Parts: sequence; structure tokens; C-alpha cells
Amino acid sequence: MVSVIFLLLVAALTFMVGFNVDEAHNLVKECIDGVLGGEDYNQNNINQWTASIVEQSLAHLVKLGKAYKYIVTCAVVQRSAYGFHTASSCFWDTTSDGTCTVRWENRTMNCIVNVFAIAIVL
Repeated sequence: MVSVIFLLLVAALTFMVGFNVDEAHNLVKECIDGVLGGEDYNQNNINQWTASIVEQSLAHLVKLGKAYKYIVTCAVVQRSAYGFHTASSCFWDTTSDGTCTVRWENRTMNCIVNVFAIAIVL
């Protein structure tokens, strides 16, 4: 019974406060730095790197204990003169749901991580 009340309180606070973009951005950036920091682009490592970034980001977001379902995507591309463009669109409740995009780059590659947070309403 206590856990149900706690979950209801967490859900109510999440709904009132909304998604904290700065908090998510900082967590994701730390994950990217931990995986890609000091690395040069190597196509043989892309699957491992993107999986690690997505899994670590998701784990850190879940540890926040907020009433959200998360979707995390990651793209790593070799840096080139052609650039890298991405876009997304969402149909949701802007007062409680949110998104965060983290752009990271070094001299050999670009990384884009998107976090979509959908509030769980009990």
C-alpha cells in the first residue's frame, strides 16, 4: 500500500514539474564522454559504442526514479564536409513529456543522442 502511495506521489510530482532537460542532457553527455572520449572514428566499433551509450544513458535515466518511460536513440557518424542532419517530431503532452538532444563531436566523428521521455500517468 505504501509503495502505491509513493508511486502516485512520484507521478503527481512528475506531472507538476515536467521533464528536466538539463538533468537528462548532463547524464547523457557524461555517458557519451565515457564511451567516445579519446577515441577516433572506427567503423568496427560503432555498434558497440552506440549500444553502450544507449544502455548507459537509459540506466542513468531510470536510476533517477521518475515516472517516465524513456526512448533513447544514438547515431555516430564519421566527421565529413557533408555534415549530419536529423529531425524528430512528437505528438504528446508538452506539460509532462519531453525530449532532449545531445550533440557531441571530436575531430573524427559526430554523435547525436535523442532522449524521449513520456510521463507515466497512473
